[in-house]
Amino acid sequence: MSFRDDNEDGRGGGGGDLRKPFLHTGSWYRMGSRQSSMMSSSAQILRDGSISVVLCVLIVALGPIQFGFTCGFSSPTQAEIIEDLGLSISEFSVFGSLSNVGAMVGAIASGQIAEYIGRKGSLMIAAIPNVIGWLAISFAKDSSFLFMGRLLEGFGVGIISYVVPVYIAEIAPQNMRGGLGSVNQLSVTLGIMLAYLLGLLFSWRVLAVLGTLPCLILIPGLFFIPESPRWLAKMGMTEEFEASLQVLRGFDTDITTEVNEIKRSVASSGKRSTIRFADLKRRRYWFPLTVGIGLLILQQLSGINGVLFYSSNIFRSAVHILLDLIPSSINSASWIHPDWISSSNAATFGLGVIQVIATGVTTWLVDKAGRRLLLIISSIGMTLSMLIVAAAFYIEGITPVDSQLFSIAGTLSLAGLVAMIICFSLGLGAIPWIIMSEILPVNIKGLAGSIATLANWMTSFGITMTANLLLTWSSAGTFTIYAIVSAFTVVFVSLWVPETKGRTLEEIQSSFR
Repeated sequence: MSFRDDNEDGRGGGGGDLRKPFLHTGSWYRMGSRQSSMMSSSAQILRDGSISVVLCVLIVALGPIQFGFTCGFSSPTQAEIIEDLGLSISEFSVFGSLSNVGAMVGAIASGQIAEYIGRKGSLMIAAIPNVIGWLAISFAKDSSFLFMGRLLEGFGVGIISYVVPVYIAEIAPQNMRGGLGSVNQLSVTLGIMLAYLLGLLFSWRVLAVLGTLPCLILIPGLFFIPESPRWLAKMGMTEEFEASLQVLRGFDTDITTEVNEIKRSVASSGKRSTIRFADLKRRRYWFPLTVGIGLLILQQLSGINGVLFYSSNIFRSAVHILLDLIPSSINSASWIHPDWISSSNAATFGLGVIQVIATGVTTWLVDKAGRRLLLIISSIGMTLSMLIVAAAFYIEGITPVDSQLFSIAGTLSLAGLVAMIICFSLGLGAIPWIIMSEILPVNIKGLAGSIATLANWMTSFGITMTANLLLTWSSAGTFTIYAIVSAFTVVFVSLWVPETKGRTLEEIQSSFR
């Protein structure tokens, strides 16, 4: 058995016309030096290499913002949607989970779509159903439109979750790739935070309309950024490939060495038209596949989605306990507002802010400290944090509610939860996606990337669906299980995950041969 190589572009056959850029970049970056002197100041800024790459990343980062907004939408809107549309709790649970179902479908298609029509075209295809989905939710009169809109959003998010980290990895210079790659996860957390914040201020229908904005800005923005030079090289579009790379590196930069490296890599991977399943036993394939898929599965098996789902209840109970510990003279002070503090929406917004700040730190650190070190520190921190939460829940279960020890346990659960989210954001949140986009061989990246993304979403779905059941069984036991998984992640990273900091994509992928 065999499957078609993603690098089989049909350059000489009739099928080659299928693999053309879905969106052609504007002609501004092909101008010569004499014409460039007549360009506007904004276009001149775009000609600077580092600024150009950053602007490209900021434009495609609208996709992950949409991703995060979709994830965060159901939390502040639950009570209002249930009341307005007369839904049951189980129907709303279906609504919340349908985004995962749609994302699985999008993940299956994402790799092949990205290979056939390019990274930019894939993002366009992802943006359109997202806009339609949000409008369907906003104008929903019953559950059918609500469910259809959520499925469409999920489909777009499934494509975005694969294409954006791959595009960023393929356009970024090696010394900036980690930091720019972390912008993907930073944008997701920003989207979640915005959904929580705007959910405090607007009705659910208005919030759904606001959800269209990231993609409505992304769609025209895609016409002003270059296609991935590595994808263009793979498709045999030499002129477009060199023009794209030149604008990304700056018009005064000599790109000869990088061009030759990419050409050699593409030529090496293109020697065979098919890859047999038996060939996956070769280290150059099975090792990066194992690392990429393993990291994305372990990211979700850490229980992060289940923990975030339950975090509002922990915040509410812990804050009430803390308020009981504060002397009445202080507790009654005007600056304390227990109703606002204990609001689940305000609590989740607070978690969103924490995630954004911690992920921002990762963006700054990842190209300095390296991927492996941050992953190990992140996983160790999560292991210890969840053991603290597990111990706190165990103590709460065996002590009287009115005891001092019970109050201390409530405080520990709050501190452990916050520490766990910070540790996740410092490494395990962003870096698995960065490494996946860096290490997968170019000739199987489409198929392997789809499988890795699908595995991530399937695991996320399983964790979300089982979190309530596990927490009902035993809160302490649930967090102990998550801690064990995080401890295994430390071992996995230490033994298997290579350091990719400061290396070109071609150097990383050739090291597996």
